[in-house]
Amino acid sequence: MSIVIVATAFPAAEHRAEVIGAFEKAIAAVHESEVGCLLYALHEGPDGRLVMIEKYADQDAVTAHVSGAGLAALRADLDGKLSGQLDVQVLSPHPAGSPAKGAL
Repeated sequence: MSIVIVATAFPAAEHRAEVIGAFEKAIAAVHESEVGCLLYALHEGPDGRLVMIEKYADQDAVTAHVSGAGLAALRADLDGKLSGQLDVQVLSPHPAGSPAKGAL
């Protein structure tokens, strides 16, 4: 069963461009090196929050991501540049409706 993670970051205003750049760098690294990563996509909220929506094939893929170079570099690049802690939610699917539309 796949695993979905949603990570939300609030960049400090003076570091906004750096934070976006750090996420873009991490996206490239994860897409290139983590075969169990099915989705790793950055979105922006109207209040300036950055939301990374992630989907992994299984727990082994999540474990590989957590110990991977892409996430390690992202953590280092974000250090001191957020206005608060990164909020990371590991979500369990609750499929409903159409199988094609009811789950990520």
